[in-house]
Amino acid sequence: MLKKWIPALEWMGSYKKSDLSGDLNAGLIVAIMLIPQGMAYAMLAGLPPVIGLYASTIPLIIYALFGTSRQLAVGPVAMVSLLVLSGVSLLAEPGTDEYISLVLLLMLMIGAIQFLLGAFKLGFIVNFLSHAVISGFTSAAAIIIGLSQLKQLIGVSLEAEKNVFLILSETVQRASEINPVTLTIGLGSILLLILMKKYVKKIPGPLVVVVFSILAVYLLDLQAQGVKIVGEVPAGLPSLSMPVFQLDAMLALLPIALTISFIGYMESIAMAKAIAAKEKYKIDPNRELVGLGLANVGGSFFAGYPVTGGFSRSAVNYQAGAKTPLATLITAFLLILTLLFFTGLFYYLPNAVLAAIIMVAVYSLIDVKEAKYLFKVNKVDGWTWVLTFLATLLIGIEQGIIIGAIFSLVVFIRRSAYPHVAELGYLPEQKVYRNTKRYPEAKTDPEILIFRVDASLYFANMTFLEDELCSRVSEKPETKWVVFDFSSINSIDAVAVHALEGLMEQCHSGEVEIVFAGIKNTVLDVLYKADWEAKYGDRIHYLNVEDALNSIKQKEGQG
Repeated sequence: MLKKWIPALEWMGSYKKSDLSGDLNAGLIVAIMLIPQGMAYAMLAGLPPVIGLYASTIPLIIYALFGTSRQLAVGPVAMVSLLVLSGVSLLAEPGTDEYISLVLLLMLMIGAIQFLLGAFKLGFIVNFLSHAVISGFTSAAAIIIGLSQLKQLIGVSLEAEKNVFLILSETVQRASEINPVTLTIGLGSILLLILMKKYVKKIPGPLVVVVFSILAVYLLDLQAQGVKIVGEVPAGLPSLSMPVFQLDAMLALLPIALTISFIGYMESIAMAKAIAAKEKYKIDPNRELVGLGLANVGGSFFAGYPVTGGFSRSAVNYQAGAKTPLATLITAFLLILTLLFFTGLFYYLPNAVLAAIIMVAVYSLIDVKEAKYLFKVNKVDGWTWVLTFLATLLIGIEQGIIIGAIFSLVVFIRRSAYPHVAELGYLPEQKVYRNTKRYPEAKTDPEILIFRVDASLYFANMTFLEDELCSRVSEKPETKWVVFDFSSINSIDAVAVHALEGLMEQCHSGEVEIVFAGIKNTVLDVLYKADWEAKYGDRIHYLNVEDALNSIKQKEGQG
């Protein structure tokens, strides 16, 4: 029973010594990768760099105990960092004590939302954010993230922060103020990160650029030439603190809390499932929500900021040999050691290097290939991607994903309100019934209309269905029978049942009889509750279209 609530007990009880070397290696490599990334992403979120390190300790330990993925690397990520900045900066100035306090409150809210969704098995709700919306949003957000770091890369304090066009315009106007040394460090770091990612994959690129840049600033006294550095990074572990509960602030933060809860979870579960499929074990989506929720709740009491599973770190963790969540515990332990003894090493770290790490990390999130694929397969999904992308880029982060989500839901509702319907005809050689529009050679009977609906029936699509059926019957004035093929209908509501009864009475008065073929048991259960067995028992028990047609022939023969 305890294993159900604490998944770590499962792998701890059966841990293999042979897995230890892989977990140690992965834990070390991810820690080396996470230290500069955590600091960079915290800076992106408008927070002191050390908070990125705080967020990489307690939340990781909690997730290792309560998460179900064995290789998912939890911690600060670029997308969530940007969302934190976009949401909380509306209420307080980034970097201030009030801002940090609101971020802790936001982290607690996110954790509570994710935990409750998991505990009540409501993880399916996030599925209403379509892949097209997520891809379009992520691609636009990646551009915003990259350009938001331009001020660090060029050493100019740009006033424009979120609108990409204003950032580019101001950069051009203030080109004369660019610090050439800072720009050289930034561009050199980007180039080195790209080359190492492509040619020297075994050595973490962020670690190399951090070490070289610190040495360069220290030895060449580049700080005196205007190169901005991280400066003093507080040593020691975060103290236990209580997020300040403010009702007004909670209401204001609720939209961004919901957005981060969903986006963060989707990023995590996508990577967790991908790795689990390769390793042939199962991920429990609701338990994952509980694990991520508890990680965020716990982190909010230890000066962290919202975390989730990251794509790149999880991939590195897996490739480095991680077999169990022990790798994550090792990562957290090494981060704790860093906070206790090694924060002084980062004093001369240039901000431009952290900006370069962010820019290279988010570049891969710009997914133009996905947009092309969506247009190729389904143009509506393609336009959903474009709309979400443009809305996010031009209007704002929160507004962009809301607009995309609303548009995708409208498309979904429209599709369900106007389902695909077809008149069927018989193909003698194949001995099957097919859509006459796709198979014009299919044979039909002028007195019998075989009608199929490829969707579940509910209140929103019954008017369309009635109009469509009446239209088909009017096109075949000799129609005496309608065989309603129910084989593609998985569910039906009370309004649809009532509408079908009215349709049958209407058709009967016009001397057209309706019979039903291939009704599934789940639909039959609803029809039985509506007393169809007593009312129309002779019309609803045909196993398939062929069965219904044979019965019609027998009745006509008897007549």
